[in-house]
Amino acid sequence: MANKEELVQTVKVIVKHWRDGQLDEAYAGYRDLFSRPDFAEHRPEDQRSAFKLMIMAKGAPNPERPTDAMREAHLAAVPPLTELVTTHGDPADHEMLGMCHVVLGNIESASAIFRAGLNIERQRNPQSDLCGSLMKRISLI
Repeated sequence: MANKEELVQTVKVIVKHWRDGQLDEAYAGYRDLFSRPDFAEHRPEDQRSAFKLMIMAKGAPNPERPTDAMREAHLAAVPPLTELVTTHGDPADHEMLGMCHVVLGNIESASAIFRAGLNIERQRNPQSDLCGSLMKRISLI
């Protein structure tokens, strides 16, 4: 599936499930997508787009009381997202990885990941919206 068109089509099907209120089906789609060995072959920007759709979705169930399907999808996102964080060190990736750990109940890991992302972003732009978002996420833990 390392071709972008196939990725786009897969994500469109997942988003349709989401819009139709079929959240378990959408999360199953994300789980399957992120579990594919060739998912990591996509450009980092394309991977990030797919992660953002799931992790930052409006109307998602409470991350502190995730459904089984939600938990499985976030668990599947951890390895490829960890690879992005390790390879690129982007603070926005830290935020998404931290959110996955919140959903999975790994609060200490989430806190450490949010703090690492905040340290990087503070050096880049201490007034950024991302700094504010990361500080808020840390304060809620």
